Amino acid sequence: MPFMIGKAPIRRTLNYLKAGKLILKDEIQIFSVNYNTFGKHHEGTRDFVFWNLPQIQYKNPNVQIITFKNMTPTPFIKCYYENGNTMLIDLDSKSKEDILFHLQNVIGKTKHILEEENEMKEKKDNSANFGVGCDRSCICLIPGQVPCPAVVPLPYHMRGKYKKSLKEP
Repeated sequence: MPFMIGKAPIRRTLNYLKAGKLILKDEIQIFSVNYNTFGKHHEGTRDFVFWNLPQIQYKNPNVQIITFKNMTPTPFIKCYYENGNTMLIDLDSKSKEDILFHLQNVIGKTKHILEEENEMKEKKDNSANFGVGCDRSCICLIPGQVPCPAVVPLPYHMRGKYKKSLKEP
């Protein structure tokens, strides 16, 4: 398998990419990371880019992610929002875990919002769902199903009371 060659090939597996914890807010359009490939105070940022950036790219397909190497004296992340605002996050001498935790709190979606989005996605994705909040209000709208008894009465052979009355003389 050619994708398993290189430094830490686990980063390119689908299970690893799906395990990402940071899902950015919808307002963020560009996520840029500035760091150096040398220096002690850039070490946490280098590890963050190496281990967590592929997960962020996978989880946020609509966000442009850019890395700038060896262009700054201190590491930082700059986020560009839809309305033109920017946010600057300092990463100087932070570990990759501290960076990830800070980004989850500042620019990540909360668990409550993620749960609501998952519920809405499940309702809309599954065509078998019907009722309030779904695409179909009743199962009779699906072709091949029996129409609603309120609109078209069921034939006698499909009614439970009629079948039962035939069995009992």
